[in-house]
Amino acid sequence: MGAKAKKQLKNISSSLINSVPKDNAPDFLPLEGGPARKLKVSEYTGNKDKSTVLYIGRIPHGFYEKEMEGFFQQFGKIRRLRISRNRKTGKSKHFGFIEFESAEVAKVVAECMHNYLLFEHLLQVQLVPPERVHPNLWKGVNRFYKPADWVRIERKRHDKERTLDEQKKLVEGIVKRDQKRRRKIEAAGIEYECPEIVGSGQPAPKKIRFDV
Repeated sequence: MGAKAKKQLKNISSSLINSVPKDNAPDFLPLEGGPARKLKVSEYTGNKDKSTVLYIGRIPHGFYEKEMEGFFQQFGKIRRLRISRNRKTGKSKHFGFIEFESAEVAKVVAECMHNYLLFEHLLQVQLVPPERVHPNLWKGVNRFYKPADWVRIERKRHDKERTLDEQKKLVEGIVKRDQKRRRKIEAAGIEYECPEIVGSGQPAPKKIRFDV
C-alpha cells in the first residue's frame, strides 16, 4: 500500500469516527475495514446490582448447609440456601446457591468471598442475575433430603423368591465366575483345589491343597 492510499484510508477512518456522536462512540475499528463498531453490552450487566442470589462453587467436604449458614450469616440475613446433592447417595456435588435479603449484602459477599481459600479449596462466588434464576431452584429447599437405603434395597433384591429358571441362571453365573477365578489361580502358579459350589453340579474335590 502506497503512502497516498494510506493517507486516504486515514482520512476515511477519521471521518467515520467524527460522524458518530461522542456518547455513542465506537469501541473499535475492524481490521478488514468498514464502518466502526460498538461492542454489545450484556443484557444482564445492569441487573447484577439487583441480584440477591449467589452461586457458590468448589464447596469443600464438610462445609454443608449448617456450616455454610453459620459462616455466611455474618454478612447479613440469609433467606434461602441450597447445596446440590446426588439424588441416589445424597452426597454433595460441591456447588450450591445462597440468597440474601439484601442485594447490597450479596454484592459484598461476591467481592469478598470469590477465590477465598477454605479447606484447601478456592471458593467460586458469583452473582446470579434475576433473569438467570431458574423457577425450580428453590423447590423443596426446606425439606430434609433422605438418601435411599441401598442396603435394604439390595437385601430385598437378594432375598426375593426366584423361579427355577432364574435360580439356574444365577448358579450358572456363579460357576462361570468361579471358573475364571480358578484360571487366574493356575496362571499365577498356585496349586489350589477350590471347594465345591453347592448346586453347581460339579463333583466335590477329594482334597484341598494350598502350595505357594
